Amino acid sequence: MLKLKRKPSITVAKTAGFCFGVDRAIKLTYDALAEGKSVATLGPIIHNPSVVKELESKGVRIISAPSEAKAGETVVIRSHGVGSRITDELEKQNTEYIDATCPFVARIHRIVREKSSDGYVILIAGDDSHPEVQGIIGNVVENAQEGVFVFKDIDELQKIFEKNQNFFEKKVAIIAQTTYNNTLWGKCIRFISENCEHPQIYDTICSATADRQSEARELAEASDVMIIVGGKESSNTRKLYEICRECCKSYHIEDASEICGEDFSMAYSIGITAGASTPAHIIKEVQTQMSENVKIMDEEFDFEKALDESFKRIYTGNRVKGYITAVNDAEAVVDVGTKHTGYVPLSELTDDPSLKPKDVVSVGDEVELIVIKVNDAEGIVTLSKKKVDALVGFDTIVKAKEEGTVLSGVVVGVIKGGVLVSYNGTKVFVPASQATLRRDDKLEELVKKTVEFKIIEVNEQRGRAVGSIKEVAKANKTAAQAKFWESANVGDVIKGQVKSITDFGVFVDLGGIDGMVHRTELSWTRIKHPSDVVKVGDTLEVYIKELDKEKNRISLGYRKAEDNPWETFKAKYNVDDVVKATVVSITPFGAFAQIIPGIDGLIHISQIANQRVSKVADLLSVGQEVEAKITEIDIENQRISISMRALLPEEPAAEEAEAATEEAAE
Repeated sequence: MLKLKRKPSITVAKTAGFCFGVDRAIKLTYDALAEGKSVATLGPIIHNPSVVKELESKGVRIISAPSEAKAGETVVIRSHGVGSRITDELEKQNTEYIDATCPFVARIHRIVREKSSDGYVILIAGDDSHPEVQGIIGNVVENAQEGVFVFKDIDELQKIFEKNQNFFEKKVAIIAQTTYNNTLWGKCIRFISENCEHPQIYDTICSATADRQSEARELAEASDVMIIVGGKESSNTRKLYEICRECCKSYHIEDASEICGEDFSMAYSIGITAGASTPAHIIKEVQTQMSENVKIMDEEFDFEKALDESFKRIYTGNRVKGYITAVNDAEAVVDVGTKHTGYVPLSELTDDPSLKPKDVVSVGDEVELIVIKVNDAEGIVTLSKKKVDALVGFDTIVKAKEEGTVLSGVVVGVIKGGVLVSYNGTKVFVPASQATLRRDDKLEELVKKTVEFKIIEVNEQRGRAVGSIKEVAKANKTAAQAKFWESANVGDVIKGQVKSITDFGVFVDLGGIDGMVHRTELSWTRIKHPSDVVKVGDTLEVYIKELDKEKNRISLGYRKAEDNPWETFKAKYNVDDVVKATVVSITPFGAFAQIIPGIDGLIHISQIANQRVSKVADLLSVGQEVEAKITEIDIENQRISISMRALLPEEPAAEEAEAATEEAAE
């Protein structure tokens, strides 16, 4: 009889368990008990039943409002924090309290108090039913409560903006719940940056939370099964579970008893992580229980008996063929030739977030699938198409590495150290150093985009591949540059896209090679900054002013000769014409006034009035409209002189004025 052995591995995340804020809150509670105080907590101290139960056994009560506190009782404010009204109430009734608010949360409270008092709209990324978010809202100043908006995801954020289209003109500040999903946060701040003029964005996601989520995703991508330990009410634990289940089969449990007897026979690698409210001893118990499960699985089993069973029923890991019988927005239904109804969820059809089931399969298609879950009680089997695609796709990847072939795939996510590109069902890791041509380019901007890449490393044993987008992009850029220099000539008119903006001009992508439009070439009128004229992403029609192949420099022009205000002025005005002009600046020697946009004339201090003027500002101010005569036009040097005095009657000479006075006296 044939015998087989399996040796699954178990990995515990380094960041699993108590975070600083939670650990501090529990320590402060135990310290108060050690001092002999009668203690009550405002809500459960953490979202972990076992810890709460242990504290209750030591006499710690849970209250929901300050009014429930007994005389002489010390109230502990948990790490989630509370609104200022709660602390005011505690102080008003002379109740001693210990503020165990996490320092990261306390920082958010300070931000919303300051910004709401300054008239900012406050946008909060998080769960409005969570105690932390309620505490944040409670720190907004009273007269600004109507300017507070909470959203769970990008869809809710977009709906808020649809109902409040004046946000673009308002001062907006955005913060996040400390346990908010990092990936969602990136999407939200991109949306706000595009729809608000000058948003104040505060990255308030706890660094420990971000590290824990990042490690959880990384571990889940390398595992067949993930165990996430933590309270069912714990927000950060739920987010860990959501992250992990995108990558592999995941279980959210509160303690080891929930996995006792679970069958992990198909798992070769098992990962364990835990929320910020999970004590170390519970994580250890789960690890021990998993080791026991693995030990049982590792024992020898009868292969011939298992083979015989396979002919009688469909089982997890089996590779089957079936026909698509129905397709909807969430899944495809498959007939696999057994009593079970087969379902392929969208997440198992493709990694491309832009596709729907109908884009991948159609009714009547014959497909090859892998069984990932069997529910005999309900007669349902869950299947995966992308796992089969991955097996086929990996063979192509190995061949592409050998031949140096350029592949095309979709960037499906940003992970620690780089991005993931989906190619025919296989995820290829592209390190950050190989993802973009420039180090300061944001990886998040690649998500959902189709990219070309080369395979630079393959691990066939682990089924892993590493790719380079940069290598292909660099080769394409070199080819585009060579093509450009072969055909480009001064005076050529070409279209390009604004790539970046600096104080001195803008860089335009001409298709693999960049040219620069100096700020003086953007407009005929005076501008404060190039961003007053163009923005990143704009398509411009430019012309080549200068080419320097040795230095690889391309100078571009954008303003057109026909728009030159001097041409307009020449055609319309002459010396001795009387014009209306607006004062735009004042100097010690006179004032400059705009005649038409882009053309200013100088009113010399001697030409302001028919009497001596000591100080220009005594008679003129910026924005004042005046009437003046054009006295000189110098087109070559682009100078115009105008005179207000020329339109005024001359003051009588001093002697004449004195004689007139004497005559009047007689």
